[in-house]
Amino acid sequence: MQVSTLSIHPVKGGRARHPAAATLEPMGLEGDRRWMLVDEAGRFVSQREHPPLALLDAEPDADGLHLSFPGVGGVDGGERFVPVLEGDERLAVSVWSDTVDAALADAATNAALSRWLGLPLRLVHFDDRSRRTVSCDWTAGDAPVGFADGFPLLVATTASLRELNRRIVTTGGEAVPMSRFRPNLVVDGAEPFAEDGWAAISVGDVVLDLVKPCARCAVTTVDQDEGRRMGKEPLATLGRFRRSGEPKAPGVLFGWNAVPRAPGHLRVGDPVRVVETREGGWPLAV
Repeated sequence: MQVSTLSIHPVKGGRARHPAAATLEPMGLEGDRRWMLVDEAGRFVSQREHPPLALLDAEPDADGLHLSFPGVGGVDGGERFVPVLEGDERLAVSVWSDTVDAALADAATNAALSRWLGLPLRLVHFDDRSRRTVSCDWTAGDAPVGFADGFPLLVATTASLRELNRRIVTTGGEAVPMSRFRPNLVVDGAEPFAEDGWAAISVGDVVLDLVKPCARCAVTTVDQDEGRRMGKEPLATLGRFRRSGEPKAPGVLFGWNAVPRAPGHLRVGDPVRVVETREGGWPLAV
């Protein structure tokens, strides 16, 4: 097995970037989901409630973040550069049940983003003063995480997507691309859903613990190139054969949340090897 794709989402919910190599930090791939848009209450905004967020492109560099938006629904887009925030302006923001002290972008940037996306927004950055850890229900330690939904990494396999699409097409639907699931790392060469039995994998020179299957939501129905919802798939088909049988982790499942054991480097083409297995895989509802 080997890594086929690496993906970084600089702004949570925004467009993905696909580097050939990436530095792996304790809280995930460098630059992944370190920026986030929040509403007037400080709660994170995602494609669940605002699909056009998929069209927001963000390119980070050493000096800051280059933002661009193509415009949608008659609203003009534009481009803007956001310098690295000094962190003097702060805002308490929420990601699900977690509250994070984040650096707040300037008023002009927030006004531009609000105009592009058509609702009052503020941009925040997970900087050196920000702190958040994964749920202790799934890990023994206090692993750090940025603005991702809950874990540093999301791992998926091409074989599982192929099997899912076979089932979708068999029932008259249209196949969906991997981008709908927004993983950080895609593995080639496995059997379909073999990842249910992986407790830990080595990827190049690092080891990742696969700690929890990922319950999927309405984001998977959003076309990542058009920023609009496309119907019931893949959730309808996943609901027929990938519904969790574990009350602690309900929902329909695709991909696995992972935590790195140590920092390192990941590259497209890195060999992937299973180093620990999960006895019995993961229980699915009958």
